[in-house]
Amino acid sequence: MNIVRKINDELAIAGQITLDQLQQIADEGYKSVLNLRLPDETGLLANEQEKTELLGLYYLNLQTKSEDINHQGMLEIYQTITELPKPILIHCDNSIRSAAIVFLYIALKQGISFEKALQKVINIGLISD
Repeated sequence: MNIVRKINDELAIAGQITLDQLQQIADEGYKSVLNLRLPDETGLLANEQEKTELLGLYYLNLQTKSEDINHQGMLEIYQTITELPKPILIHCDNSIRSAAIVFLYIALKQGISFEKALQKVINIGLISD
């Protein structure tokens, strides 16, 4: 089972979540789930959107490959995260894309340039250039 890691009061990351973890984050007051996974990835939670919404959480599947984490793609993701009710759980298959997205989101929110933030994400090995 993948661990849900709280990054700050607004954001948490995980790999593929389970139904028990969905219930847990709903109980902990999370408002949204942002799934970065593509439909052809293995190990998806069946009917994740339906199960998430039944727990009263917003759900969005923003299919994102590592190579989509570029300037234009990140602007779209940044806007999405900004608009979703918080706190948000952002998940993918192994939490690497989720970690990269959250790192970039926080850096951009703090006024760091995208290029500088992206280089840090590449330097720590979350994505390759």
